[in-house]
Amino acid sequence: MPEPNRLASLDASTLLISDQVLFAAKTAKKLTFAEIASHLGRDEVACAALFYGQAQASAEDVSRLSELLGVPAETLAAQMMGFPDRGRAGPMPPVEPLIYRLYEIVQNYGYSFKAVLNEKFGDGIMSAINFSAKVDKEVEENGDQYAVITMRGKWLAYSRF
Repeated sequence: MPEPNRLASLDASTLLISDQVLFAAKTAKKLTFAEIASHLGRDEVACAALFYGQAQASAEDVSRLSELLGVPAETLAAQMMGFPDRGRAGPMPPVEPLIYRLYEIVQNYGYSFKAVLNEKFGDGIMSAINFSAKVDKEVEENGDQYAVITMRGKWLAYSRF
């Protein structure tokens, strides 16, 4: 028997009301973010950001999501085509264990990343606006599983004034 899709579904208290509609439809259709992203022609991380209200949907995204999820386009447009709420991060430090581990990576290696990036690029920052991310899974011969997160951000040099 094939393994069923593992679906991301979260405690609704962490979501906006509009996000709950999207997650309910996603769960009812038994779709993964990768499957939805493929239908949208987007990356799965970008697709998930739409569901959390952290990215702005295009009219084409809304049309395709409406078709796929069976949610009226008007409902989706009202919820998804406004300005995103990208800063909603929850408590600091994070209490959700996986998010805390990502936070911990930055705590432990942030200055190392900064030093190496500065040596390679000079004085500046990596953009989180002109940015993309990808999540992959690697499995070792012994069965150990590894998460591979690739972040790609445009380098923005600080200007002198």
